[in-house]
Amino acid sequence: MPDIAFQDSYPEDYSHCYGCGRLNAHGLQLKSYWDGDETQAVFQPQPWHTAVPGFVYGGLIASLIDCHGTATAAAAACRAEGREMGSEPPMRFVTAALHVDYLRPTPLGGPLTLRGRVEEIKSRKGIVAVTVSANGNICAQGRVVAVKLPPTMLPGAD
Repeated sequence: MPDIAFQDSYPEDYSHCYGCGRLNAHGLQLKSYWDGDETQAVFQPQPWHTAVPGFVYGGLIASLIDCHGTATAAAAACRAEGREMGSEPPMRFVTAALHVDYLRPTPLGGPLTLRGRVEEIKSRKGIVAVTVSANGNICAQGRVVAVKLPPTMLPGAD
């Protein structure tokens, strides 16, 4: 499998997401990859991603879980079909539900590691559990229910 981020295989029409869109110059530009049967992304928060001095804003953590979860669902659906991300027809999932538990304050300064584990993948729905760690400690965990965009919403649909 090529070493390309899931998000970098999205069609241009779906590459503007604030959290993961490669075409959003002001976005977070999250990049997710397979790591065995799980997925991983590493994100470096910036000083302006603060909640209170020294700690990451919780909304950023939720956004990272959201984008990593939907990207993992798309990659898992492709894997289940035996095809590469970026192949036709496009595979793109969006959030139907997002649940986040903040386990401890997330320190600002070092990278955050996101790990995704597919709980369920079907043709139109995926459920992904995601953890966010800093300095080797899990600070937040979430669950993303993602749904596949219908063909009528894909690029080129009339």
